[in-house]
Amino acid sequence: MQDHFQTIKDYLLKLNYNITYENKIEGIIMVSKENEGIKNMILGVAPPILIMEQHIFNIKNRNEVVYKNLLQKNRDIVHGAFVLDETGDKVIFRDTLQVENLDLNELEGSLNSLGLLLSEYSEQIINFSKY
Repeated sequence: MQDHFQTIKDYLLKLNYNITYENKIEGIIMVSKENEGIKNMILGVAPPILIMEQHIFNIKNRNEVVYKNLLQKNRDIVHGAFVLDETGDKVIFRDTLQVENLDLNELEGSLNSLGLLLSEYSEQIINFSKY
């Protein structure tokens, strides 16, 4: 049986991510790559899937304009999407991948999607976090 946790960890190291926490028993890896805006991103290895979540910002005042813009931006995101946590106050980038046939390029594509999103949408994110 393939060790998906170790495979994903190896991929992250090849992609020069800093692993700041790991718990193989729980299937959790936390990574950062601050030059791409990624800090404390949680990867949950839960075969048959890999769940990736990055907290983006907190919504201070619930506002229809913010929600509408986030949903519209989801259409432009190559991999993953903006989601809300169970409280409705935290905006998170979330992506899921199948682990069985996951390769380095596929993981890199999802991670790059987040980096691209943060770089091209950063001004709007900053503005939304101020609402």
